[in-house]
Amino acid sequence: MMVRNKKLAKQRGFTLIELLIVMSIIGILASIAVPSYQRNLIKAREAVLMEDLYQMRRAIDAYFADNIRYPDSLDALVDGKYLRDIPRDPFTQAVDTWEETAPTPTLEGEMAEGGLEDVHSGSDLMGLNGTPYRDW
Repeated sequence: MMVRNKKLAKQRGFTLIELLIVMSIIGILASIAVPSYQRNLIKAREAVLMEDLYQMRRAIDAYFADNIRYPDSLDALVDGKYLRDIPRDPFTQAVDTWEETAPTPTLEGEMAEGGLEDVHSGSDLMGLNGTPYRDW
């Protein structure tokens, strides 16, 4: 009976080789998954940026339609209840890095009133499509 218990005691557990094989398989799978995760994270941030830009531009247009002038800044959109809050740029992680574009002259050479016709990201990074985020 004692001989049988000794054999069972020796057979329990994993060998060092088995553990190394399992660890190397986990490492290979992780090295495949991490780049995919990084790319999906960038895609999600790009989607947030596109939506934020769309909403801010829509608010600028609504402000212009109501007041027949452009807002002076993004803060004017918040004060006028066109935006609930200034969104955070997903790439710079700040609300004060948005680049505000002044109105362009009309065909008659007249300048529209106000100081904000368009808005862009303040990030220096390039998008997955090859276009800098500040040009979106």
